[in-house]
Amino acid sequence: MTATAYGRLRADVLTRMDNERLDPQTDPERVRALVAATVREYQRSAETGSTPRLRDATEMASRLVAAITAFGPLTDILSRPEVEEVFIEGPRVTYLDRTGRLHGLDAPTTEEENRAVVARLLAPTTRTLDTRSPLVQARILDGKARLSAAIPPVAEQLSATIRRHSSRRHTMDSLVDAGSLSAEAAELLKLVMRGWSSVLVSGQPGAGKTSLLTALLGAAPAGRCVRVCEEIRELTVPLTHGSYYETRAPSPSGESAITMRDLLKFCLGMRCELLVVGEVRGAEAFELTRAVNAGCGFACTVHANSGQDALEAITNAAIMAGEHVPETMVRKIFASSIDLVVHVDLHDRSDGGARREVREIVAVMPNVGDVFATEPIFTRPDGPGTPLQWTGVVPPGIDRFERLLPAGRRLRDVLSGHLMTDTAVLS
Repeated sequence: MTATAYGRLRADVLTRMDNERLDPQTDPERVRALVAATVREYQRSAETGSTPRLRDATEMASRLVAAITAFGPLTDILSRPEVEEVFIEGPRVTYLDRTGRLHGLDAPTTEEENRAVVARLLAPTTRTLDTRSPLVQARILDGKARLSAAIPPVAEQLSATIRRHSSRRHTMDSLVDAGSLSAEAAELLKLVMRGWSSVLVSGQPGAGKTSLLTALLGAAPAGRCVRVCEEIRELTVPLTHGSYYETRAPSPSGESAITMRDLLKFCLGMRCELLVVGEVRGAEAFELTRAVNAGCGFACTVHANSGQDALEAITNAAIMAGEHVPETMVRKIFASSIDLVVHVDLHDRSDGGARREVREIVAVMPNVGDVFATEPIFTRPDGPGTPLQWTGVVPPGIDRFERLLPAGRRLRDVLSGHLMTDTAVLS
């Protein structure tokens, strides 16, 4: 009965709002008054026996106001900073908090109601979700979150994910404090970003790739020209020299799309010293081989299960661009240009939560065959959740890195932690 009553009341309120030309954003008080009057009329009608009486008229009025002026049952969780991701599957809503625990939404919802919430989230953007565009990705909530949503015929029902961007800008030091990274590994990554280097960040979805890429970007010298390309912007590091770029979905007629590959080509036509790609998924990987030839360093993320798999993934993506470049040539270019692969993962804690951590840092060696040769620099030899330790291996090109250190300092001392008490080492 409650769901039926809610649907009827919501339809009545929306009809009256349309008749009175009320805007819930500019006339919230009048909308609240209209909702209250509509609920009272419903209750009076129920007294005659024509409709079932509401058990809690106040709760129903609050639910209607939230649905019309805010984001319905999702209003609370979208306002809570500890909620990192929200999942909508038809009428069901679940969410992840910052501990990694999955929770179900207590408030009742319907698929129609959740569709209305998604539409309201998309309203300030230029993107829509309808039968002409059954897939959509957009920045929402003033750029604080990313929405990915699908409806039939692509999905059986409404299927959406809302991923909130961290309000805290991650740095190498903050990742060390969180236990995701060791101090020695952080110093190595700072040093690599100071040099003309290329770094690949790999991991599963939600493992912290974007957080680490944010920290890497923040460690780049302020005077370096940085161009950042993303499908949906998530990186928020202030740039002294450079800019951010975002792809554009095609119009309903299939025109005017701006792809990630288009963005990378554009950036390579400008002065670019560090090219940052939020996530490499497809043909844009081939443009990274051109970036290398242009003398440009890069930092990007890719979905993979290990550092070795990440190198294979980016190579395969570049080959599928269809430029008829031999696989051996692509491997040779990436083997000579990528300095480190940093693999991040989720570690399940005993309390039921999860922690994001760097699982390994591997150096990419010169290509000598049909597979990438790598050397682990930092690993967790005792398994997830245990300390990240230096393996004793020094990355290739040690002279290039040691030139960035103060006179008399050695990279080996930095990796072993012997000079970690000296704050001037990599300042």
